[in-house]
Amino acid sequence: METADIMSIMLLVTLCVVMLLGFPVAFTLSGVAVLFALFGSLIGEFDMIFYAAIPSRFFGVMSNEILVAVPLFVFMGVMLERSKVAEDLLKTMGQCFGRAPGGLGISVTLVGMLLAASTGIVGATVVTMGLLSLPSMLRAGYDHKLACGTICASGTLGQIIPPSIALVILGDALAGTYSQSQMEKGNFLAEPFSVIDLFAGALLPGLTLVALYIAWLILTAILRPETCPPYYEEDIKLRHLSVQIVKAILPPAFLVVAVLGSILGGLATPTEAASFGGVGATLLAAVKLQLNMKVIKEVIRVTTRISCMVFSILLGASLFSLTFRGFGGDKLVHQFLTGLPGGFVTAMAVVMLVMFLLGFVLDFIEIVFIVVPIVAPALFAADISPVWLGVMMAMNLQTSFLTPPFGWALFYIRGVAPDVIRTPEIYRGVVPFVVIQLIGLTILAFNPELATWLPSKILN
Repeated sequence: METADIMSIMLLVTLCVVMLLGFPVAFTLSGVAVLFALFGSLIGEFDMIFYAAIPSRFFGVMSNEILVAVPLFVFMGVMLERSKVAEDLLKTMGQCFGRAPGGLGISVTLVGMLLAASTGIVGATVVTMGLLSLPSMLRAGYDHKLACGTICASGTLGQIIPPSIALVILGDALAGTYSQSQMEKGNFLAEPFSVIDLFAGALLPGLTLVALYIAWLILTAILRPETCPPYYEEDIKLRHLSVQIVKAILPPAFLVVAVLGSILGGLATPTEAASFGGVGATLLAAVKLQLNMKVIKEVIRVTTRISCMVFSILLGASLFSLTFRGFGGDKLVHQFLTGLPGGFVTAMAVVMLVMFLLGFVLDFIEIVFIVVPIVAPALFAADISPVWLGVMMAMNLQTSFLTPPFGWALFYIRGVAPDVIRTPEIYRGVVPFVVIQLIGLTILAFNPELATWLPSKILN
C-alpha cells in the first residue's frame, strides 16, 4: 500500500475520531482536511494545486438553484409547525381511531405521514407530536416503549416522504456524481437524473413504510392489547366529526398536493414549489390567527439557523472530499468495492452496512456529504438506476434518527417526555421500528421497481 493510500485511510479515521470527541462537524470536516493537506504537501504526497478548485466549488454550492429549496422548505415546515396544523390533525385522528386497540398509535402514524409530506422537518414533527400525543397515549395506558417508539418512528417519515429536505440534499449530491460517472464511461446520452426523480421514486417506498408501521401496531394490538388499549374520547356526533376531519385535513392536504403535484407534474421546479409552499404555509398560519411579528421573527430565526448549519456542513464536506480525492482516496474506494467477491451485490451490501453503522454516530446530512461522493461513483459503474440507489440510501439514512446513542429523534422525545418515562425505555421502544425500516429496505432492495415505477410513469 502506497503512502497516499495510507494518508487517505488516516484522513477518514481521524475525521471519525475528532467528530466523536464532539467538535462541530462543519469545522471538523474543513479543519482535518486542511491539516492533512498541509502535512501531505510537506511529505510530497499531496499537490496543493487541488485547492485552486475551492473557490469554484464554493461558488457552485452557493449558486446551486436546487439547494435554494432547502431554506424554503425549512421555512415552510417551521411555519406550518407554528400554525398548529399538527394539533388539529392529532385531535381529529384520535377521535377517529382512538376507540380501537392500537388506534391512537395508528392515528399518530397517519399524522406523522401527513406532517412528513407537508413539513419534511423531523425535529419539528417529533417534538410537536411528543408534546401533543404522548400525554394522551400515557393517559390511555399505552406501554411507554410503544408510545415513544411510535412517535419517534412516525416523526422520521419526513426523511423519506417527499417533499423532504433530505431528498433535496441527497438528490443534488447524486445528480452530479451520476452525470460525472456516465461521462467517464463515455455515455453522453444518459438520461438526466434530478431531485424530481428522487421525489417521485421515494413516494411509494415511503407509503410502504407507513403501511409496515401500521401493520406492526395492529399486530401488537392483537397479541398484546394491554400495551395499547383504546382511548375513549367524549362522545361526538358523526356529522360534527366529519366537519372536523375536513377542517383539519383539507388545508395541509391542499398544500401537499399543490407543492408535490406541481413538482411531479412538471409545472414547477422544487425551488419554485418550495417558495409557493412557504407562501401557502404563511397564509395558512394567518387564517388560523397564529401569525404575528413574534411568530415571523421566530420562524425566520429557526430557518436561518438550520440553513446555515446545512450549508456550513456542505462547504466543509466539499473541502474534505477535495482533499480525499487529492490523496487518491476515491480510486482506493473504487478498487475496494469493485474488487469484492460477489461483485455489485456485495459492494452494495457493504455500503448499506457502513451507512447504517455511521447512523449511530453521525447525522444524515453529514453522511450524505461525506459518504455519497466517495462510494456512489463505484456503485454507478454497475449501471444501476440512480433513483433506486437514492431511495435505498434515503431509507437507510432514516434509521440514523432512531439509532442510539446519537439518534436525534431520541433526543427530541427525551426533551419533551415526562420524568416517568426512562431513557432506556425510549431506546428499547425504537428497536422494533428500526427493524421495520430494515425490512422495508430489504423489500426495496429486492423490488427496485417500487422506486422506479412511478418516475417512469409520470416523468418518462
